[in-house]
Amino acid sequence: MFPMKWMAGVALAAASAAILAPVAEAKKPAPAPRPAVNFASDDDAFLALRDAARNGDIGRSSELAARLGNYAIPSYVDYFQLRPRITIAPEQEIRDYLARYDGQAIADRLRNDWLLELGRARNWPLFDEQYPQFVLNDDTQLKCYALMSKAAKGQNVAKEARAVLVAPQNYGEACPALITSLAQAGQFTADDIWEQVRLIAESGFPGSIRRIAPVTEVSETTLMQALEKPDAVLARGPGNGRAAHEVFILALGRSAKNNIERVVPILVNAADRLNERERAQAWAQVAFQASLKLAPEAAIFWHRTTGATLSLEAQQWKVRAALRAGEWKLVRTTIESMPASLADDATWIYWLGRAYRTEGKIEQAQKLFESISDQTNFYGQLALEELGRKIVIPPRAQPVSAEELAPMAENAGFRRALKFFDLNMRFEGYREWNWELRKMNDRQHLAAAEFARQKNVLDRMVNTSDRTKSEFDFTQRFPSPHRDVMQSSTERLGLDIAWVYGLIRQESRFIQNARSHVGASGLMQLMPATAKFVARKIGMNDFSQNQVNDIDTNIVLGTNYLNMVLNDLDGSQAMATAAYNAGPGRPRAWRSTLTRSVDGAIFAESIPFNETRDYVKKVLSNATYYAGVFEGKPQSLKARLGTVAPKGFVPTELP
Repeated sequence: MFPMKWMAGVALAAASAAILAPVAEAKKPAPAPRPAVNFASDDDAFLALRDAARNGDIGRSSELAARLGNYAIPSYVDYFQLRPRITIAPEQEIRDYLARYDGQAIADRLRNDWLLELGRARNWPLFDEQYPQFVLNDDTQLKCYALMSKAAKGQNVAKEARAVLVAPQNYGEACPALITSLAQAGQFTADDIWEQVRLIAESGFPGSIRRIAPVTEVSETTLMQALEKPDAVLARGPGNGRAAHEVFILALGRSAKNNIERVVPILVNAADRLNERERAQAWAQVAFQASLKLAPEAAIFWHRTTGATLSLEAQQWKVRAALRAGEWKLVRTTIESMPASLADDATWIYWLGRAYRTEGKIEQAQKLFESISDQTNFYGQLALEELGRKIVIPPRAQPVSAEELAPMAENAGFRRALKFFDLNMRFEGYREWNWELRKMNDRQHLAAAEFARQKNVLDRMVNTSDRTKSEFDFTQRFPSPHRDVMQSSTERLGLDIAWVYGLIRQESRFIQNARSHVGASGLMQLMPATAKFVARKIGMNDFSQNQVNDIDTNIVLGTNYLNMVLNDLDGSQAMATAAYNAGPGRPRAWRSTLTRSVDGAIFAESIPFNETRDYVKKVLSNATYYAGVFEGKPQSLKARLGTVAPKGFVPTELP
């Protein structure tokens, strides 16, 4: 019960507001009327509704939804009308929506939105009711809120929280709040808190550090100075006590991003003032940044990190630095110490097998290679070759029958997806398409892929067919549209057509009007400046930028550019593929840091850009399969990768 005096005050305030409200309203200028918009079609009005919802424009979204009462996708009309109001909408309205569209992808999306609001409001009873019904369960913030709810009931969730708190880019408001609450409840120790500070700093999300500053024993100002003015912190030295030492270590890592050579002597001079654990942690900060810079000294620094707590990303870079240095024992011990969630990835299974083989543990290596040799990916292919086998195209599955295809054409989610693709709403289309695939078996995936082929949605055909585990149709997985112009262009240049198709499969998935977030366009994802440069180089004098999405023009320009970077990089497909994604200068710089010749696979795995590293591996894996499809004979990914050596490097012949 509230005190009566307080209640009386509230009543008086409410009465005063009611009396004054008309006066206040009278003084406000009347809102300007919205200009009338005549839409050419309901589709145009629907796109405007989507934009209004994204902008949080409640009035506009309600107005547009009202005029789309008979639109083909009512679930999304209702969603876009409700989403901007989710913080103020009556609970029953949200429940009615979820019931009306139960089982659809968009209902799960709204539940995701609602759960985020319930978590922010700390409405744990309603959150706990709704969270088990969230099907995709792929939102890190919701996982943090769920743990906060458990902790609020007195449950110890520290172990679960440590498993969730590994990717700061997904933390949002929820995860720093979880960290803070667990620290205040005594479930997180100082070790946990400082581990999170280092992880967040390593990932580049200082906003989350500000949120957890109150539980670090130092001020937000001090923490941010370590990130924003690290050299000033280093100049003062490590200071006294755990918190001061942690701030110093944080500053070492941030300063090492700019100048490793300057940081190393500072750490050496301060080492005696740090305890053994702190020294290891400090060297880990330097070693991680040295690894990202592909510094030859990185492996040396990693040897000084025994006992340090490493992030998942740092553990992977420790292996990559060891691979470049040829330190197979360090490769082995690092992978063996990884948590299962990381060590079970085909990447680290393969490299552990290579380490075992180097140490003469042939049987152990063979078992590891065998365990991933059925995977149709980069490391599955390499594992096959380590077992002495070549890469072949698996037998094609029995063709999809009319009876298997019919349900795909009738699938309401697929129909919604196709409508979205027509509207160039690819995000919504992918959500609808993938939602329908969740519970399908191999035969159904093949049928859905064939349906996508018939509808000329080749990216969905590829992605859907890629999901099969035991039945395969590589004509779906590795299509080769526009073969005539591709053949003409590659033959004229002497370019490997399988490699070009492998690149397009990764670049655009054969979406003709694909456009990246940085402005690359068309099948071969050409940047405007690149297209203009290549056109001038090959004498295409009548080229204009609006031609870049023309299939023939895009392929001619793209293949010529690919050929230019290939010739510039000594015919290495691994480096040229990296150049196509990251620019020609970067592979040259990455090669220049090598102290010896390395496998193309080591070069690919140690590319310091996540996107480019993944890109190179997928393009060359694709190319190997395309060659198998085109040539009808076994292939070698290792031969395609070749070796990469420093420019001008001459290997010494061993006696």
